[in-house]
Amino acid sequence: MMNEKLFIPLISLGSLMGPTITYAQSSVSLYGRLDSGLSFIKTSTGNQYGAFSGGMFGDRWGFKGKEDLGNGLAAIFQLENGFSITTGQLRQGGRLFGRQAYAGLADKDYGTITLGRQYDPVVDLVQPQTADITYGASFGTPGDIDNYDNTVRISNSVKYVSPTYRGFTFEALYGLGGAAGAPGESQSWSGAARFVAGPFSFAAGYLHSSNANGQPARSAWTSTTSDTFFSSPINNGYQTASSVGIARAAAEYVKDKVTVGVSYSNVQATRDSQSTFASNEHWNVGTAFSSYQLTPAAAVGLSYTYTHASGDTSATYHQVNTAATYSFSRRTETYAVAGYQHASGLQRVATGGTREAQASIGSFGIAGSSTQVLAIVGILHRF
Repeated sequence: MMNEKLFIPLISLGSLMGPTITYAQSSVSLYGRLDSGLSFIKTSTGNQYGAFSGGMFGDRWGFKGKEDLGNGLAAIFQLENGFSITTGQLRQGGRLFGRQAYAGLADKDYGTITLGRQYDPVVDLVQPQTADITYGASFGTPGDIDNYDNTVRISNSVKYVSPTYRGFTFEALYGLGGAAGAPGESQSWSGAARFVAGPFSFAAGYLHSSNANGQPARSAWTSTTSDTFFSSPINNGYQTASSVGIARAAAEYVKDKVTVGVSYSNVQATRDSQSTFASNEHWNVGTAFSSYQLTPAAAVGLSYTYTHASGDTSATYHQVNTAATYSFSRRTETYAVAGYQHASGLQRVATGGTREAQASIGSFGIAGSSTQVLAIVGILHRF
């Protein structure tokens, strides 16, 4: 045991040597969503019944971390895994943290810079103004051709997020292609801005991604920065595009129990000598939606989406979606979603030819005939 007479002088000496060392405050949290249900889907080969993963939102778990570095500066990171609750298999091409994986610095006055695999600014700022943020994948645009449901992430990217000033926020991102001697190959870049004024909000942005070169020609979308945009029969005939450009804008108005919103997208798949389709293809997409909070626990939603393709081929898609949700708690809710889509005209197919247009509701990528019906009932749990 230390002698009392020695202990007191040691305390005094310590206080004279200056301030004691303190460690920055830090936190790491585990979170996730589990979404499992039963479905009916009209496919190109017949009716399909079965278990369904991610009827509203993709299953995921992840870590978020933050360390306070002082003077309003913090180190941050996020790692997010995507999987199927019905099979346990990984999503996003089998990546361990395929949904998000980044680290960076956040400053309360100057904004945030992050590096890694992450969402582009259009997803961050425009998507929250749409029905997708509330009712998920079935409310996505046909085939998710405009990344309405966040199908695509950008790897090898640097992103800046501004502080919010008087309701205004903007973001910019650049994905480094990494091809030796060809700095533009496989690159992605994006910018978006959002303005919020009371019950009204508006956002707009643009995403551009370049494909990799093939030898002697491309056979698929193989960019080293962006995931494939071509995951449904609506646009998989354009996966050899040299680049994809997506312009999006959305507005939303929230008043008491009612939410209404509109959005517009223009998508362009650009060809070059390595592409297998004849000319550039364009899609114009318009959506209107509304949501009503029946009670603190129950809500209903409705949307209509019009999509028209032109350029290389011509096809038109009409899609109607409905949803009802009931929350047992802040973390657990049940839901029922349904959709109907009608397709007409011609589509390009992956083998290079054309066929009569096939319907494909939302971001699920499931081919129907000229029409498709989808209905899912499920349970969603957040942790």
